[in-house]
Amino acid sequence: MSFKDKHLLGIEPMRPEAIVEILDLAAKYVQLNRSKDKRARSLTGLTQINMFFENSTRTQARFELAGKRLGANLSLITI
Repeated sequence: MSFKDKHLLGIEPMRPEAIVEILDLAAKYVQLNRSKDKRARSLTGLTQINMFFENSTRTQARFELAGKRLGANLSLITI
């Protein structure tokens, strides 16, 4: 993927090709989410560390689920 920015705040400065790339990637994740086995191997061998400064069970659960679905090992830090 050619999207090199650290964040996406709007599509105005993006090239049309980059927008199409992001939409194509999103379509792949939709297919994965609809499949029986919802696991990808994108983060296999990597550790995802979630650090929360306030308790938020819903946010924590969503980040954990996303990491697991991408194949990451998880570590949680609550400050």
